[in-house]
Amino acid sequence: MRVFVTGASGWIGSATVDELLAAGHEVLGLVRSDSSAAAVTAKGAIAHRGDLDDLDSLRLGAADSDAVVHLANKHDWGNPAESDRAERAAVETMLDTLAGTDRPFVIANALSGIVEGRPVVETDPSPAVGPDSDRGGSENLALEAAVRGVRSAAVRFAPSVHGRGDWGFVTWLAEAARKHGVSGYIGDGSTTWSAVHRTDAARLIRLAVEHAPAGSRLHAVAEESLATKAIAEALGTALAVPVTSIDPTDAAAHFGVVGHFFATTMTAKSAITRDLLDWKPTGPDLIEDITSGAYTN
Repeated sequence: MRVFVTGASGWIGSATVDELLAAGHEVLGLVRSDSSAAAVTAKGAIAHRGDLDDLDSLRLGAADSDAVVHLANKHDWGNPAESDRAERAAVETMLDTLAGTDRPFVIANALSGIVEGRPVVETDPSPAVGPDSDRGGSENLALEAAVRGVRSAAVRFAPSVHGRGDWGFVTWLAEAARKHGVSGYIGDGSTTWSAVHRTDAARLIRLAVEHAPAGSRLHAVAEESLATKAIAEALGTALAVPVTSIDPTDAAAHFGVVGHFFATTMTAKSAITRDLLDWKPTGPDLIEDITSGAYTN
């Protein structure tokens, strides 16, 4: 298949491009800059210029491909409404292009905010509905397109998609530890996260493109529950700094944006995903990645 990948040069996207190419697929990767185009081309993929606001480019990429993997997001923490607007418009454009084709459309989402008080399971629908909701309600928008002849699937990612070179949440935690000279956890450190290695997440995306039934919700979760205190302790060992509790009222000042997430339990199960697609995570776990030096540079 020719697969159109948005966010092709990103953390998860670049691993997904590698996975798809290794499986024999052709990849058309959405890129915004010359450096991203060069990186995507060097892998053996085709660079497709555009961004989430260039709806004509998205329309052309989707029309010219056998499947779409949508991983890009503006992630504008200062203006989330703009991120949500752009996401909604981009997804609507690509779904309209794919309607009636039965082609796969795989969309990324996060686990946060779906349920409270227990791990999220694949049968839990996202409460984000409509253009004014989180991510513009794009998960539900995509899954509803199954009745329009789109083989849509949502992949929900653990808060830590980890590995060497990660620039996500754990990297921000490591940067805070370097800045303050201590590796912190919030309160008693009992909040928990799920995690998945980047290569395992990419393999799940490829399996979703190839085999996921229309309307599937899938969880990129290898480790279901890891205490945030254990993450802080591993970072403390790796960075050779003390480990300490941070008062919740000081979390934003100490950690920055990631403090809100580090104070929030974000866990999920993935049994349905594993059974449905025979997905077996094989990468190192998060603590192994941290202690092996993946976050020391």
